Amino acid sequence: MKLYMFEHCSLCFRVRMMAALKRLHLQEAVVLDDDTETMVALVGKRMIPILVKDDGQAMLESMDMVDYVERRGDPVLTGPQRPEIAAWADGFVTRSAPLTMPRYPLLGLPEFGTIAALDHYNRRKRKVFGDFVELRADTRRYVGALGPDLEALDRMIESPRALNGTLSVDDIRVLPVLRSVAVVKGLRFPPKVRDYFETMMAHIGYQPLPAI
Repeated sequence: MKLYMFEHCSLCFRVRMMAALKRLHLQEAVVLDDDTETMVALVGKRMIPILVKDDGQAMLESMDMVDYVERRGDPVLTGPQRPEIAAWADGFVTRSAPLTMPRYPLLGLPEFGTIAALDHYNRRKRKVFGDFVELRADTRRYVGALGPDLEALDRMIESPRALNGTLSVDDIRVLPVLRSVAVVKGLRFPPKVRDYFETMMAHIGYQPLPAI
């Protein structure tokens, strides 16, 4: 299996996390942000992540990829799911984006490995989120606004090794967004969220992104 991805992409990390939980080899290919040509050649449009299966067929939609990897061998996502967890993750991604999006291009990530790729990302995201310097200057307000969300998650965590006590799709939804927001220097996770994040990242063998 080969995953075409961005290092900062939380949807990509869902697939990487799933493969790590299954102890399956996943070839990771980071695409430059402006390399639309590669994406179109694979799936006919600009889209990341893209999973190319062993038979050469390309897949879209991260949760479909998660399901495909999960069906290889014995299942590991055997725990229950809670609708409130999915709702939490969806809302948190939206509210954390003004903090994460202006920081990714400062991290020296491989998808920004050329000036053209970095400029492409900056132009795309500024159209949606606004000026990056202004967003970073407003960090304190955005961090404060995330406090209730993180406290709510803290109350929902049953174990540092699985949100619901046993690994489930809910873990695939939540850990990647925590990895994303952990790039914000000065943002502090509540105790159970911190323990969960650190335990799970160690378990799957990935390092957090740098914080800035």
